[in-house]
Amino acid sequence: MAAQVPIMEFFAVRWLRQPPRYTLPVLAPQAGAAMNAIAPPLVAASAAIILLLGLLHLLYTFYGPKLFPRDRELQTRMQEVSPVITRQTTMWKAWVGFNASHSYGLILFGAVYGYLALAHSDFLFQSVFLLLLGLILLFGYVFLAKRYFFRIPFRGTLLATILYTLALIIRWT
Repeated sequence: MAAQVPIMEFFAVRWLRQPPRYTLPVLAPQAGAAMNAIAPPLVAASAAIILLLGLLHLLYTFYGPKLFPRDRELQTRMQEVSPVITRQTTMWKAWVGFNASHSYGLILFGAVYGYLALAHSDFLFQSVFLLLLGLILLFGYVFLAKRYFFRIPFRGTLLATILYTLALIIRWT
């Protein structure tokens, strides 16, 4: 892409003075190539946001009180009571496990899609399955964040989804 910039500048200076019927056939492919080059970094940025949210969530799950209930009595009860499905765990252990596994899902998405966007973007953008899977997962996270979480995860997942969607629109048009 960097090597294309001087070429694009040359053609822009040379052809923008011409009537549009001569200019568009020359500059449109250059603009299209530039737009296609933006798509992988947009997916990588989307993946980085999700990866960061996952890493922070994992950190908060095991270190510090950020995911503890404000009511200490509730935490004590959660450590004593088991869920209906089994007596082999407590609600507190299930809470920690659910939070950790949620973090692992975010981290996996961020690592895989970030890697594919940067190292194997042709493979990623040729796979309708992977692109739609990523989009569905991101929309699912936006829904969960809006309905069950708070402002920061919602805004982060929404931004990641917007970046990802922009990459798809750019690449598919």
